[in-house]
Amino acid sequence: MYSRQTQKLILSTPKSTIRTTITKTVVFQRLIVSLALAIGTALLIILTSFQSSAILVTSASPPLKPHPLPPTLTQWQDSTNSGDYFSQVSPTQVGYLVWSQFPIRVYVESTQAVNSKQAQDWVKTVSQAVQEWSVYLPLAIVEQPKDADITIVRKTPPLQTSPGSKILRARSAQTTYEMYVSKNNLLSHRFTILLSPSQTGQYLLAATRHEFGHALGIWGHSPLPSDALYFSQVRNSPPISARDVNTLKLVYEQPTSLGWSVGTFSVKNSHET
Repeated sequence: MYSRQTQKLILSTPKSTIRTTITKTVVFQRLIVSLALAIGTALLIILTSFQSSAILVTSASPPLKPHPLPPTLTQWQDSTNSGDYFSQVSPTQVGYLVWSQFPIRVYVESTQAVNSKQAQDWVKTVSQAVQEWSVYLPLAIVEQPKDADITIVRKTPPLQTSPGSKILRARSAQTTYEMYVSKNNLLSHRFTILLSPSQTGQYLLAATRHEFGHALGIWGHSPLPSDALYFSQVRNSPPISARDVNTLKLVYEQPTSLGWSVGTFSVKNSHET
């Protein structure tokens, strides 16, 4: 009943009223469109301002300067003149990934996902690789991950696409880092190493040795299979070589923004290898 009455009312409305109604509707629609454009423009200005602020914050990172070599690297001498692969190490947006506060604190996860014997073997093997690198840089094992500079976790890394291909493939390990400002206002970084649970024995030792080299600052790979930082896994995994240590020493002689005081630096960056 109500709908029929409404229909009659509309049909009996004079044409002048209809034209007036249409005109008001068009004006109203134009007003809405103009208002929407104004709001959109205002939002664009706000978003642009935030983006500019982020760029300004990032640009406030400290200048690149070298740190004094730690005594362990100062004393290192390669009597074999084996050379290095420093040219393969990539600097980051803050220079080279150099540690300047020692000892470097390392947390090794005490996994509960496997039986007691496997858990003990995993921690023992990973700790052995860490101990091997401690000859060249001061390291300390900590009990809590919140206290660590480098955290090592027994976890499957995410799948990765092959270079020039969209095919996803599994990998045995992954190392990532992020930037932050420490409580004493120093630009700092921390690393996380993921080691696949499928890795055991000598393969686990080699993977840990390799990834830990990245975490200490060798952000690149060696082209020779005789080096621990060789770009691919080999059947007979090599120990830390003189070339590995020569490269590490050269890295620590380079300028960096890490470890220096900052004004404002709030942008967090995460990268992986």
